[in-house]
Amino acid sequence: RLDPRLPPTTATVKGRSPRHVTACVKPAGTFRGAQLYLEREGVLELLLPEAPRPRVRCFSWLPREKVALFLQATPHRDITSVVAVCDGLCSAIAGACRPCNDTEILMAICTSDFVIRGSIRSVSNDAELQESVIGVSATRIHRQKFPLFQAGGRPGRPAGSIRTPLRCGVKPGPGTFLFTGWLHFGEAWLSCAPRYRDFQRIYEGARRTRQNPCEFPVD
Repeated sequence: RLDPRLPPTTATVKGRSPRHVTACVKPAGTFRGAQLYLEREGVLELLLPEAPRPRVRCFSWLPREKVALFLQATPHRDITSVVAVCDGLCSAIAGACRPCNDTEILMAICTSDFVIRGSIRSVSNDAELQESVIGVSATRIHRQKFPLFQAGGRPGRPAGSIRTPLRCGVKPGPGTFLFTGWLHFGEAWLSCAPRYRDFQRIYEGARRTRQNPCEFPVD
């Protein structure tokens, strides 16, 4: 459990509205099996790792700024049992048209509807729908809740399409990526897509420090 002993405070200047709000959390000594994240403007920040030291962690935000806390269970063997706590959040990340940070990538591989390793075959743009459609050739399907990727691409390789907002300006490029995302109305939408070698580095670093939210096969 968390022990929220410190109430929110505000930094003020006489005659003016508060400049920022500060809140603090302190994990109880029995806090185990979960990680606490702060979400600010679509960016996730790890506040408390699993089994943290019982020390106070504080964070601040502007009065009009939207922040949220997410508590995620941290199983280490079965990635399908991870609690998906960021359905709407990860969709917002996809619409933000920016690369995911390390924390977002680690959460995406645990909670997304699909996790596909593969390469970009093509990118087509639909100006009317304001969407870009990424044609993907999969080398490995780590997870897909629905048969989004099926045989039909290169010999022996499943193929499928992933959508993203047109304003993100996606372009075809070489290399192997790890595509993650969500299913909306029967269509796959992108959340995070790091290059696979970058994902390997991020995941191995998190595993060494025991901050990986779930176990994931890396080769």
